[in-house]
Amino acid sequence: MNEFLIAIHRDITSKDASPSPAQMQAAIKPFQDWIGSIAAQNKLVTPPKRWDLDGRVIKNNTVLNGPYAEIKESIGGLVLIRANDYDEAVEIAKGCPIIEWGAVVEVRMAIQPPQ
Repeated sequence: MNEFLIAIHRDITSKDASPSPAQMQAAIKPFQDWIGSIAAQNKLVTPPKRWDLDGRVIKNNTVLNGPYAEIKESIGGLVLIRANDYDEAVEIAKGCPIIEWGAVVEVRMAIQPPQ
């Protein structure tokens, strides 16, 4: 079984970047159900975390407030899962309900560093 990162990217510049309280409430239950289904299959490695929209970017040994203003997307969440291969990981990621609200979901496999 391999470990995969599911990174949820959100558009932080559009007028829809900040959902209303009602929209947030409507999004919570489907997301909890999705995470619960992954956990029920014993494929959830760590609980998902929500990340601050602010951050720091280190570029050319300079620390800047980030993410960059010209970048449209920011990481909205990270989920670590277990899956046999990319196909299975992608199928799990496709169930992320946040996709319905325009988020982009990226899947990456963890690899062991060379010894």
